Amino acid sequence: MTAQQILSFITEIGIVPVVRTPTAEAALKSVEALYNGGIRAAEVTMTVPGALKALEKLADKFGDKLVLGAGTVLDPETARACMLAGAQFFVTPTLKLSTIEMAKRYSKVICPGALTPTEVLTAWEAGADVVKVFPANSLGGAKYLKALKGPLPHIEMIPTGGVNLETAGDFLKAGACAVAVGGELVDAKLIKEDRYDLMEERARQYLQAIAKARAEMQGV
Repeated sequence: MTAQQILSFITEIGIVPVVRTPTAEAALKSVEALYNGGIRAAEVTMTVPGALKALEKLADKFGDKLVLGAGTVLDPETARACMLAGAQFFVTPTLKLSTIEMAKRYSKVICPGALTPTEVLTAWEAGADVVKVFPANSLGGAKYLKALKGPLPHIEMIPTGGVNLETAGDFLKAGACAVAVGGELVDAKLIKEDRYDLMEERARQYLQAIAKARAEMQGV
């Protein structure tokens, strides 16, 4: 897939699950549950033990059926390693220009983290495909995103932090092209209890919330 196709795919789904789990096995099971629940994208963070091996296994298992990303990518070296393991998009918690350069060199999607208007614009001008507004909840959630989109309507944004079933629709209405959801979806308690069936059900609920918000935005 080209970078544009990957980005379009993510935007169409409307949600990027952030898979931050205590083990690589839990990451594999979580992504499978999310996939079965209808979410065809996942971001496996580099904080997962054995994250690169998990990416390789997921890339082998799902191939083109799933858009696979790497999260918590702190430097270009990690981005390259994730790329070789099968990641198609990269998410960073902070703005590091050399990581953006690495992703662009290989025509991959890069979603760097930024919070202030200056950081957001700097990331976009450096070649970000979409900017991760993080932590979005610390400055007012959807209201803050809407404020950012006022002077920066041309910049695609995906909020992270404070996104849950109740707020996901608000973020989309505020101008987000998609939302990223961590522990509210990839729930540590469900993982501990081995209730991946409930995670699958929760994935469906998020997709319904996104569909509902988009229908309301279109006045359907």
